[in-house]
Amino acid sequence: MKFHISDYFTKKSSQDSSSAEQEDIGGQQPFALVKYFSFTSLTVILLASLILTWSFSRNTRKTILERSEIYSRMFAESLNRQVFYLFVLPTFVRYGRIALSDPVQFEQLDLIITDITRGMSIKSVTIFDSRENIISYATENALVGKKNAGGIEYQKALLGESSTVLMSSGSMLNLLLPGRPPVSCLLQTYVPFRQDRGSGQGEIMGVVAVTQDLSADMEALISLQFKIILVSLVVMSILFAVLSAIVIRADRIMEARAQERRELEKQLHESKRLAALGKMIASVSHEIKNPLGIVRSTAEIIAKRISKVAPGNEHLAAIIVQETTRLDGIVREFLDFARPKDLTLSSGSLNSLVERMTVFMEAEFTAKQIKPMLELDSALSEILMDGEQIYQVLLNIVFNAVHAMSEKGGTLTIRTRPLPEGGAMLEITDTGCGMSEEKMTQIFIPFYTDKNRGTGLGLSITKNIVEKHGGTITVQSKEGEGTTFAVCLGSETAV
Repeated sequence: MKFHISDYFTKKSSQDSSSAEQEDIGGQQPFALVKYFSFTSLTVILLASLILTWSFSRNTRKTILERSEIYSRMFAESLNRQVFYLFVLPTFVRYGRIALSDPVQFEQLDLIITDITRGMSIKSVTIFDSRENIISYATENALVGKKNAGGIEYQKALLGESSTVLMSSGSMLNLLLPGRPPVSCLLQTYVPFRQDRGSGQGEIMGVVAVTQDLSADMEALISLQFKIILVSLVVMSILFAVLSAIVIRADRIMEARAQERRELEKQLHESKRLAALGKMIASVSHEIKNPLGIVRSTAEIIAKRISKVAPGNEHLAAIIVQETTRLDGIVREFLDFARPKDLTLSSGSLNSLVERMTVFMEAEFTAKQIKPMLELDSALSEILMDGEQIYQVLLNIVFNAVHAMSEKGGTLTIRTRPLPEGGAMLEITDTGCGMSEEKMTQIFIPFYTDKNRGTGLGLSITKNIVEKHGGTITVQSKEGEGTTFAVCLGSETAV
């Protein structure tokens, strides 16, 4: 198991990130409550609208029925009076008795009632005999002579009490679904048929039943109820859509701001971590560099003396020199990371740096069976850069590529080409082992390495140099296929 110097700082950064995420969650809770209450309020408004619609339609229906009942009773009383004066008295004077079984008397009564009900919303008029529950007259001829058709309302009318019966069928579904029967609503009013003496207390001669057709009114009421519900649903749907759009947009804005905040906090933590690492590395490297130089010089002197005293053992001192040289390189790398060099800008060519690197690495390429392929754009113009630091960038990336292909060799392709917006791009593609998605997110982190010997600072220093030039560095890789690093340097360099 490997342990890196940055483990402690990475863990602390993770803890800080967790705290930041908890703060974001805490900050989003009030907005979540706002969303909850907004949607709850919308639901309550919709239910309230439906309840108000139902209450309105019910009250309207009740009012229509009450007015229709009053109208029916007034009409029945008016019919009672007119029939008494226009039919009963003249017929009794002429014939001495009332006998509706006589076709002449029946026809005369029918003419009078037809004339009275003409133009009114009266479906039918029925007159029951007072001696038995039988229909003596009806505007619907098929009912004449029918017995026991009055029911309890007939009995109440014989006792002088008027009553009303509502017969309705159908609902909103009858209007919406095809093939359903139409809405039907009939209001039957039973009133006693009296001898008119002006006081309303005359002798009861029979019972008059007036049937009023309210189907059109009920259909219009149900249609109005449906329209109100439909309008309420449409309005609520629009409000819901608007509210949802606002909430979604607010969610996105808050998420974007939270993400931006997390990124800023991450950068801040990274800066603090790197600052702490830089101070520690600079201090340690400074203390190591001088003694290391003394050890190396001493080893070189010892090597000369061993060759005289104990010939054949010079390699022992050479090992010390070799390892101190390696350690000196590591210390220099630490110092480059802790105290980055200032840029010394001048116009230069990326193609020249690539060719210089190829000559320098030729022996290494041959030893590792790596075939370099140069695809350099001859029309590439010079750019403003620090040539030595960009050369270091190129070497660092190539060293990583060589390490990735060290087992079986491969092809190393280096391309240069101009960018449309100005500047130049450098691409380095190897056919090595490639990297996983997780590794690609960590390779630029200081001290991260999967090598047995290495500081893990090469790519971190590379990224710092590129960013100091105002450029960008990206990596694309697939395990088992290879890796491509792309360095873009602008025409203007950030100092």
